[in-house]
Amino acid sequence: MTGLVYGIQLPVQSQSTIYAEPWEADAGAADLVEIARAADRSGFGYIASCDHVGVPRRLATAMSTIWYDPVATLSYLAGVTERVQLLSHVAVVGLRHPLISAKQYATLDHLSGGRLLLGVGAGHVQEEFEALGVDFERRGPVLDETIDALRAALGPDEFPEHHGKLYDFEGLGQRPRPAQGHVPLWVGGSSPAAVRRAALKGDGWLPQGDPRAKLPAQIERIKRLRQEAAVEGPFVFGAITEPLYVGTTGWEVGRRALTGTPEALAESLRAYGAMGVDQIQVRFRCRDRAELVDQISEFGTEVGPLL
Repeated sequence: MTGLVYGIQLPVQSQSTIYAEPWEADAGAADLVEIARAADRSGFGYIASCDHVGVPRRLATAMSTIWYDPVATLSYLAGVTERVQLLSHVAVVGLRHPLISAKQYATLDHLSGGRLLLGVGAGHVQEEFEALGVDFERRGPVLDETIDALRAALGPDEFPEHHGKLYDFEGLGQRPRPAQGHVPLWVGGSSPAAVRRAALKGDGWLPQGDPRAKLPAQIERIKRLRQEAAVEGPFVFGAITEPLYVGTTGWEVGRRALTGTPEALAESLRAYGAMGVDQIQVRFRCRDRAELVDQISEFGTEVGPLL
């Protein structure tokens, strides 16, 4: 029996008020390196980085404007880690021509020895699309074709070919090729359109905020859609867990957080596997980098083997 894979969305690189801890505001590259290395040696399946090109003033208070570029961030951390996979969660690939994205991500995969997981999503910030000349209202169809074009451009062919409504290319060679024969492409989002897109076009699904109670129905829908469309091949179901803290605290961790012994946490998290989830994304409550590194290490040592 294969256990649950566990990964982590990196702190520091995106600092929305929904999840950022206060200490992250003054953190930087050295902190990311230590956290990535901790995840690497603690058996985490992946480290993840988000994507926003620009945040408008109307959203800046809630979202902040701190959003590191995922390709630059993951490439930097690839050089200081050895085995952990590198996930864009999620790249708003519709904002960029697919040949540009393919060049960047193929290079990242090549340099990291085949550790890329390409997570993609439709995006939600209208001003971002408008500034870059992309139709916000049609971002769903734009993403659909971008995925098809990326499939071609990240495949084995040195001269990829795609002929669509938005993008048309052939005869342009791109090397280096990805080190993987097939770059896994996971689709993010929990709307009906995103779930359908994941089922029909993805190798995996990255839900965005679905509580546990809603996951079984979403998983069954994806399975049904794939069966009806005769889509075959492996598929990875994901979930984002509640905030975690291994052990007990003398400070307020929030009402949704899961705390307790490694055994208690593992028992709770195994419920995700029982409903059909293959990988969980965890986030730890912490007051500084040292505490986070300790939590990552303890989770990998004490909780991970029980999953």
